[in-house]
Amino acid sequence: MRKIIHFAHISLDGYIEGPGGEFDWPVMGPELSAYSFSLAERAGTFLYGRRVWEMMAGYWPDVESLSDDPHDLKFAPIWRSSPKIVFSRSLTEPGHGARVIGGSNLVDEVTALKAEPGKDLLLAGGASLAAALTAHGLIDEYHVVVHPVVLGGGKALFPEAPERLDLRLDGSQTFDSRSVLLRFLR
Repeated sequence: MRKIIHFAHISLDGYIEGPGGEFDWPVMGPELSAYSFSLAERAGTFLYGRRVWEMMAGYWPDVESLSDDPHDLKFAPIWRSSPKIVFSRSLTEPGHGARVIGGSNLVDEVTALKAEPGKDLLLAGGASLAAALTAHGLIDEYHVVVHPVVLGGGKALFPEAPERLDLRLDGSQTFDSRSVLLRFLR
């Protein structure tokens, strides 16, 4: 069975975006960039919530005209050629090689997706989607990169959950003398 890996960047105070929705603070140094490419290689499909999808779809198709960052330029062809799934009840035609899952039974749809043959699934955005998948025990691994910034508010990685979630630390790693990865298993 394929695993779902949740890959997230957080601030030291636990937020995935700042009070105004900003996500301009994660720094992708060479070591963190290499790690993210290893996750992309391990995964066969990228998973997104609708809001993050719209951000990704507005950036990655034309990144060469928007950025000269080496990480972005290397990741763009991987993003373009990889299968992508958007979880949304309102989006019907996502474009860019993506398909939509928007049915009423998230658990059944994701369980079937995990049972398909192929590489693992990489959830790289969508706090509400991650919370829903977590609540149903559908995320197998959490790869959380802590960045040295305090945002003072914003959107939490884990919004208030109805019950406690105990995870097992599987490893940690420092990147670029700047950020720390915490890898947990369910």
